Amino acid sequence: MKFPKPYTLKEIAEIIQAEFVGNENFSILGINEIHRVEAGDIVFVDHPKYYDKALQSDATIILINKKVDCPEGKALLISDDPFRDFVKIGQYFNPFQASNQNISDSAKIGLDTIIQPNTFIGNNVKIGKNCLIHSNVSIYDNTEIGDNVVIHSGTVLGADAFYFKNRPDFFDKLKSIGNVIIENDVEIGANCTIDRGVTASTIIGQGSKLDNLIQIGHDTIIGKKCLIASQVGIAGCCIVGNEVSIWGQVGIKADVYIADKSVLMAQSGISKNTEEGKTYWGSPAEEARSWMKQLATLRNISKK
Repeated sequence: MKFPKPYTLKEIAEIIQAEFVGNENFSILGINEIHRVEAGDIVFVDHPKYYDKALQSDATIILINKKVDCPEGKALLISDDPFRDFVKIGQYFNPFQASNQNISDSAKIGLDTIIQPNTFIGNNVKIGKNCLIHSNVSIYDNTEIGDNVVIHSGTVLGADAFYFKNRPDFFDKLKSIGNVIIENDVEIGANCTIDRGVTASTIIGQGSKLDNLIQIGHDTIIGKKCLIASQVGIAGCCIVGNEVSIWGQVGIKADVYIADKSVLMAQSGISKNTEEGKTYWGSPAEEARSWMKQLATLRNISKK
């Protein structure tokens, strides 16, 4: 997420009452998780295992729980609880805004778009032209929808990420401040749930078609012209390439890359990256031909 204007290191430090290392006038442009950070962003890290990854990332400001050597051209915010203060910064710039009507006055809806009754459209939502939004769809704040999009009943766009820190006595929620982007010519079936990014965007690419009952986790990016069948679950921070086919009840773990034109056969469990143009099956999934050979071998053994 980008701030509405640049802020100084000192100004951000004052918001969270943190010590800082670096020039107090150092410019800060936004806040992001490690996998989506850009120059000018704040990233947080609270475990020594990930210090180097954060310090060497594209982030310019590292919110960290220990004084360490600051890389050249960067700055540090020293906090006893970086997770807490990362959430605090996000909520300072993008707090929850309650709605009191079905379609927010700040929503922008394009020409010839049809909104069926009982649909909720939140603050600052943008919907393009010639779309059809069926009844009982919920479109949370800041969602962006392109042209010629169809969304069927019961679908929810923009619910919070499933992201919690395990505290000794409770699960502490990392509150989402990202959004959902639906590109042109997408169709989304009934009762799908697409979570918004924690700090950035969850994206469904142009021309992709989603069946009913699909869950897509936070910050996942679906490419162009993908087909996704019913009951698929895709965890957060995945990247799905272009022209990928995912058949029913496939589960994909977090941080996996699905290469262009991959085919994931029904009920597969995808735990690692795929290769372009190959077909996968099984749990844990392997290239389908390998699974078929194994099954054939087992059948031959059972006949002996």
